[in-house]
Amino acid sequence: MNLQEFLLYMNSGKEVVCGSEIHKYMSELAQEAIRLTLQLNTKYNTQEEIYNIFLELTNKSVGKNFRLFPPFYTDCGKNLTIGDNVFINSGCKIQDQGGVFIGDGTLIGHNVVLATLNHQFEPTLRGNIFPRAINIGKNIWIGANATILPGVTIEDGAIIAAGAVVSKNVPKNTVVGGVPAKVIKKIK
Repeated sequence: MNLQEFLLYMNSGKEVVCGSEIHKYMSELAQEAIRLTLQLNTKYNTQEEIYNIFLELTNKSVGKNFRLFPPFYTDCGKNLTIGDNVFINSGCKIQDQGGVFIGDGTLIGHNVVLATLNHQFEPTLRGNIFPRAINIGKNIWIGANATILPGVTIEDGAIIAAGAVVSKNVPKNTVVGGVPAKVIKKIK
């Protein structure tokens, strides 16, 4: 198993069987992510140092003017794509094995959770997981303590209210909030 094969499989949305080769590779990537996020979270880093840690964490380029206030948590990093002018506030947790794509100009508030994995419902197969990407458009504002669930797309210009649990796609230029999140109003 290599990174390219892993990403191809995870982005297909196919079930990952507990104990399989892909599942074991996920654990290896998690150990690397723990090492890198410990570097990020246990000492002061300049924005340039944070950017360089993210280059290693994601294994790809990170958008221009990316800013982050630690602590930050991820259990993979390799399936995380960050656009230009993105800001991530402290305490965020991004589970990106299923793919997280953050568009230009996005602002992510304190303690936001982005979760891309669901477990098998069948109790005897509960260790199996299903990856589903989260797609965050351009100029999005995600309020503090919001949770975005697997497979959600947030279209350009939307606002996610603080504390919202987003389980369905969010239309362009709308404000959503609540548990589960519902459209509160249209912007413009």
